[in-house]
Amino acid sequence: MPKVDLYTLSGTKSGQMELPKEIFAAKINEPLMAQAVRVYLSNQRKAQAKVKSRGEIAKTSAKWFRQKGTGRARHGARSAPIFVGGGVAHGPTGEQNYQLKMPKKMKKQALFSALTSKFKTNEVLVIKDLAKIEPKTKKMKTILEKLAKDNKATIILSEKLENVARAARNLKGLNLSQANQLNPYEVLNGGQLIFMKEAVEKLKEKWI
Repeated sequence: MPKVDLYTLSGTKSGQMELPKEIFAAKINEPLMAQAVRVYLSNQRKAQAKVKSRGEIAKTSAKWFRQKGTGRARHGARSAPIFVGGGVAHGPTGEQNYQLKMPKKMKKQALFSALTSKFKTNEVLVIKDLAKIEPKTKKMKTILEKLAKDNKATIILSEKLENVARAARNLKGLNLSQANQLNPYEVLNGGQLIFMKEAVEKLKEKWI
């Protein structure tokens, strides 16, 4: 069974804790993790860019110049895309759909791969009694200074805890996530993973 260090609120080591091997000792599938990250980021994307087509340009619809006798190519409107101030051909409409889907089984395997890779690089630890922390930034900062590498960490909670959220919200480089909402992108991009002791059980309940 994979084991990680167990810490107290004071940042001192308090033995070790066994982790479920199905989650933290899985086969690492790097292409699948990359796919899961792409799907997640694409689903966060919103279609905000929009340009006007020639039908939306506020210009006269009268013929620009006569059809014949000028020696120029025939044109019917100044709103054509080839003219300055005209509409844009094939531009973004603001209605693009960037949503991608991934089967649940693949999501599960990608998450297990990500967590296993973090475990193998010693970036996973467990902390107990975090639910009892005072809602003060100073308290959380003290914990991170002792446990986190490079001042970047993700705390995985068992449930939404207001006191933990208040203690963490002003700290740069610190993210919060819940065990039942964890995804491969948060794991791979989250720095040091600090699990609440109860969050490990929640992870087992959801995926095993």
